[in-house]
Amino acid sequence: MIPSLKPIQAQNSLTTLLEPQLKAINACILEKMKSPVELIPQIAGYLVSLGGKRLRPLLTVACAELCGYEGMRHIQLATSVEFIHTATLLHDDVVDESKLRRGKGTANAIWSNKASVLVGDFLFSRAFELMVEDGSPDVLKILSHASSVIAEGEVMQLASSHDLSLDQETYLKICSAKTARLFSAATEVGAVVARAENKERVALRDFGYALGLAFQLMDDVLDYAADQEKLGKAIGDDFREGKVTLPVILAYQSGSDPVFWKEAFEGGTRDAGALAHAIRLLKESGALIKTKHKAQDYVSDALTCLDLFPDSPLKAALQELAHFSLHRDS
Repeated sequence: MIPSLKPIQAQNSLTTLLEPQLKAINACILEKMKSPVELIPQIAGYLVSLGGKRLRPLLTVACAELCGYEGMRHIQLATSVEFIHTATLLHDDVVDESKLRRGKGTANAIWSNKASVLVGDFLFSRAFELMVEDGSPDVLKILSHASSVIAEGEVMQLASSHDLSLDQETYLKICSAKTARLFSAATEVGAVVARAENKERVALRDFGYALGLAFQLMDDVLDYAADQEKLGKAIGDDFREGKVTLPVILAYQSGSDPVFWKEAFEGGTRDAGALAHAIRLLKESGALIKTKHKAQDYVSDALTCLDLFPDSPLKAALQELAHFSLHRDS
């Protein structure tokens, strides 16, 4: 049985402006994740029903309509984008051995790692079926390439786990691959559906890319600075998993207690006491503030990309979303 989808909290005017389209996306999600194999809709529906923001599919719809699109193709493609995202979440939780997502148990914790991986594979396959049904070679090229790049980014992150020699440039490449690329694909597909001019397509692609980097860097900050109840997962997951993120890179490079960082990431001392000390060092070194400033730079880049488009409620909502990325708590 497929659970009903939770209504999404309207955190910005984008969800309000696109409420009918969002309902259509949710209906398409429910329809397209059906399967005679009961466990598939059960696990997929559980994860989808946790109440995510549907940010990436909303971006596809918003960018298509910003370019004047008035049809319905963007609904199915937005669903494809959401399935790619959901599949990566299922796989990520297995790789990271995560136990919580949005305050609830992860699929792998409730069912099993094997089931989560296989249902993630199903959602990837369903996403490609939706792309093929759409029939656009450009759409297929954009989303299929994004899928392969996301996988490369996850492997890059896994390979750099516990590695304090990781520099900022390399880390941003990882963020670009595993997070920003799907944002970028989601926004560019919207422009493609609308048959926008190339300059508009490039502007929206770059908007999504910059926005995705801003969101990822703020995720890095929130993992050490958020309210756990609002974040919906355990604070310090990145630290416990040995992920070297930008705040850690900046703190370590600043010379802030390098012996501690080596013991934590190379020696494996990452208990509650070590996490508390890490948070103190990140705050005292200014690493969290510097990471947020870097995210602000990407938000500024994203806003610049929107200058090409005439003022409208939809443009204003996308601008608001970019600002929101810096001030969210989950």
